[in-house]
Amino acid sequence: MARGGGGNKSEEEWRAILSPEQFRVLRRKGTEFAGTGIYNKHFEEGVYECAGCGTPLYKSDTKFDSGCGWPAFFQGLPGAINRKADADGRRVEITCAACGGHLGHVFKGEGYRTPTDERHCVNSVSLKFAPGDVEEE
Repeated sequence: MARGGGGNKSEEEWRAILSPEQFRVLRRKGTEFAGTGIYNKHFEEGVYECAGCGTPLYKSDTKFDSGCGWPAFFQGLPGAINRKADADGRRVEITCAACGGHLGHVFKGEGYRTPTDERHCVNSVSLKFAPGDVEEE
């Protein structure tokens, strides 16, 4: 799949390229069950990309074990992630800047010992992993 773009695909086009679970999470803002995602306890070196459009989102060296049950990152790649307050104002949604796919939510001030004091709580199904040296990006 090509990297980047894809924000103006129709619902039918998204359904054709995504699994039903990817569609539910990425396009319908769903959430996978805690502790079930393949990347929750995954700590190989590489880059996590958007499962919808292939845009690089996070380097593996920004991933940490938060114990929350979902992959956690303390920062995304510059310009790769958009933030928007949920309708209820309680959380901040994060989406792929290229295709608008729902990734999860970002939380600040939880006390994790990370450089940003943020936790990007991301659904594994919203991601795909590209192994390799993170300095190549």
